[in-house]
Amino acid sequence: MKELAGRLTALDPDAGAAVRVIAYFDRLAESRAGVEALVRGAAVLAGCPARLVDPERRVHVRVEADGTRRDGETPPDPAWPCARLSPDSAAVLWLERGAGDAGPRGTAAKGLEAGNARPVPENADARHVAVAPSVVDAVILERAAGAVRLVLDRTRGRAPADDPALVETLLDATAPEQARLLAARRLGLDLAAHARALAPLNGRPRVIPAGAVAVPQAAGHPSAEGTDRPGTGLTGPAAVRTTPGPGDGVEELPLPARPATPAQTAPRPATPVPTAPRPGTGSTASPAGVHPTPAHLRPTSATLHPAPPDPRLPAGRLGVGPAVPVLELPRSWAGARTALRFTAEDTPQDPGPSVVHADELGGIALLADLVAPGSEPPEDVRALESAAATAPWLPATLHAVASTSSLRAAAAEINVHHSTLQERLAHAEHLLGWPVRTPQGRLRLQLALTMRRLARP
Repeated sequence: MKELAGRLTALDPDAGAAVRVIAYFDRLAESRAGVEALVRGAAVLAGCPARLVDPERRVHVRVEADGTRRDGETPPDPAWPCARLSPDSAAVLWLERGAGDAGPRGTAAKGLEAGNARPVPENADARHVAVAPSVVDAVILERAAGAVRLVLDRTRGRAPADDPALVETLLDATAPEQARLLAARRLGLDLAAHARALAPLNGRPRVIPAGAVAVPQAAGHPSAEGTDRPGTGLTGPAAVRTTPGPGDGVEELPLPARPATPAQTAPRPATPVPTAPRPGTGSTASPAGVHPTPAHLRPTSATLHPAPPDPRLPAGRLGVGPAVPVLELPRSWAGARTALRFTAEDTPQDPGPSVVHADELGGIALLADLVAPGSEPPEDVRALESAAATAPWLPATLHAVASTSSLRAAAAEINVHHSTLQERLAHAEHLLGWPVRTPQGRLRLQLALTMRRLARP
């Protein structure tokens, strides 16, 4: 290597110095040198002070050109040549070479001619001119930064993309803003983009970037392409990313389609109730946005049905918060926890959606403030529980009636004949004490089924 460096120096002093720098840091890496030794090497080779600033790991090392460590409190000058330890890292290695400095003066500069110096243009303010690093400086920064990164990763580790402590800090409204920003960077979130919080019933909170996919639409609806809502079968955040770069570090996962709310599925009533009629149709028309759903799809609490859950998503019930700026993720987390209360196990005894999106609930979310978990359930919920105890088929049957656009569609959902469904509903109405086949009765049923989920402990 020394012979090669000597030959290159005779042809190109910069190239020869660069080879000596590479060989020097290779030897330091082989000897498992520490962070301070690597920063000292950069300072001695460059002939100017070098400093490492890693706010995430709280590492601050500054070494003078003579090899003496002398940490300082003054912030780095943005005009100094520098190199990030990695593209998505806040850690930076600086060479304190101002605009008035011509070029390398340290060990690596031996053999360079004065003609290779890079003077500052005339009339330039040295305090504000960013220094384009010389070839030697660029090699020093690149090799030293790479070696320092390996040492820090080995000795202090890197935070996993879903570090529970970082996620907890990010979702904590009482945490300082600076701490939440730092947590977001370490999780690989793009601070200029929006994100969502996920609240699984069984599992720790998750954070995902929003804005990767379009929302699936029912037939006849305009396309939602370009929106920031995750949809079925498409990559959504966390989608969450895995490749390095600004806003990266979280794995991309698709989210199930968001179901419509009970208020979106109620038929147009004959008398004034809180459900808007579809303009230009008769009294038997379905409300706007409601279309018959294929019977092979599993029902939710609404007309739109999700695809089978992605196995990479948290298993079981899941609340999805609204898309918000990164610093407002505590609000998304609150919305996700509220949405989780509206979920169901999607079983015959607890039918309903296992994934609920907070921003699809609308005014229905206000019910969560009226029905506390574990409190005495409302009278209609008690009637439902009493009826279900005597007729095991009742929860799934009533859910099918409440979540489809017609009785024939409800019969297809639970795979019974239309006449059988009519007989079941007559028995259910007798047990409940109110009709479920009228617009008002169906709305009452939808609210009762929703409050049943909210009243769970």
